[in-house]
Amino acid sequence: MSFTQTVIAQTTDLCATIRAMPFNRELAEGSLSPEVFRHYMIQDAHYLEGFARGLALTSARAPDADSVQQLAQSAAGAIAVERQMHAHYLGLFGVSPEEFAATPRSPVCDHYVSFLIATAATGSAAVAMAALLPCFWVYRDVGHDIATRVSAGNRYRAWIDTYSGADFDAAVTAACALADRLADEASAPERAKMEAVYQRSALMEWMFWDSAYQQARWPDPIAAQPA
Repeated sequence: MSFTQTVIAQTTDLCATIRAMPFNRELAEGSLSPEVFRHYMIQDAHYLEGFARGLALTSARAPDADSVQQLAQSAAGAIAVERQMHAHYLGLFGVSPEEFAATPRSPVCDHYVSFLIATAATGSAAVAMAALLPCFWVYRDVGHDIATRVSAGNRYRAWIDTYSGADFDAAVTAACALADRLADEASAPERAKMEAVYQRSALMEWMFWDSAYQQARWPDPIAAQPA
């Protein structure tokens, strides 16, 4: 099997669990709390900036001109999505640029972004690509699943259309092809590392949606002290 076929098979149960999460089930129904989605969009905008940085770092270490171009274009595309879709929803939910800038990354968002950037900065291009790949694959998997059962007049239709659309399909297919090509050229230990980081990132996809649903924030131990 190819690398992508292997890791997708390894994470089949996890992806099924992600599709069935309350966040994604309620998103499809259109019943997801606007406050939850607002929290999610702020954190997703933070995440996509970090994801784009990870792609850019991986691009700089890519083995040939074609992969440099593909990764650089993907980084630019991630920023474009952040600016377009997130601007739409953040504006819709009344999130000002000042509020966004003042809202820190949640613990899970911070951990996921830090993991991607550290992997892209210290690992090979192949390992970095494997860490970045779940954001492509899992979002397409979720987007397509939700699109099959989306409610009429769903307030989150723009999000659903983005991740179930032809443009994102093409980006995911290209990302999978690049990961497979890099895996074919990797040593056995490097490919094992690719599988490990893919699984870690896939788990953090679940953690990100779960954290968003809980509207998780950093704890404040000072405020938590008894008076």
